[in-house]
Amino acid sequence: MIELYGNASPNLIKVLFMLGETRLPYRINYLNIMGGDNFEADYIAINPNAKIPAIVDTDGPGEAPITVFESGAILVYLAEKSGQFYGNGPRERAAVMQWLMLQMSGIGPTFGQAVHFRENGPAPADSEYPRNRYFSESLRLCEVLDQRLSEHENLAGDAFSIADMATFPWLRNYPHTLGIDLAPMPHLQRWREATEAREGFQRILPTLDAMIERGLEEQKHADPDKVDRFFRRGRWTRKPDSNPQRAGFGEVRP
Repeated sequence: MIELYGNASPNLIKVLFMLGETRLPYRINYLNIMGGDNFEADYIAINPNAKIPAIVDTDGPGEAPITVFESGAILVYLAEKSGQFYGNGPRERAAVMQWLMLQMSGIGPTFGQAVHFRENGPAPADSEYPRNRYFSESLRLCEVLDQRLSEHENLAGDAFSIADMATFPWLRNYPHTLGIDLAPMPHLQRWREATEAREGFQRILPTLDAMIERGLEEQKHADPDKVDRFFRRGRWTRKPDSNPQRAGFGEVRP
């Protein structure tokens, strides 16, 4: 059994998509991150970085439980466990891994920051530079994907893979949220529609929709201080001079 921890973030959707495709048995352990559930000791024991998602496979290697955090690592683990969506041989696997890593290192962080500064940042006059920087890079990454998909059916080649599952949640709604026009990118549009129509994604859609609705309701009643903790602002802000010997590093745990 795969015990999946998190809520309806793009990074959890990747893993949920993979579980829908492989039909591996799973159970969702919902975390209210705006309420600080991810900072509870029980979850820190699973993921010391206090981020979502994470999994515990109760039937891991050697029939012993195993814990895996970081969504990319989870996808690779599940691909190896199921023998699916990971490419055949070193050449195909290298293609899967490089497009998976592009999502992990580029698309996810850039889109996430772009949406943060658009939706949760200070007034535009105070944040024009980061807004423009992350929007510009998000648009460039969409163009990179469109070019790749003009040459191949999916990101790693003809076969659907964990690279597509990792990228799709960020391309499902985020371009619209950012005001990126995908009309000039027909190949990306084609891929996005085909990916959403996959049986594996449709299988998990009711669960996903329920988590989204629950999360939106929780945000309405969230403690402002816990929201600040989530965004690392307010009293949770770390400034370069807060620790002269390791400025900007570490975690405050009052």
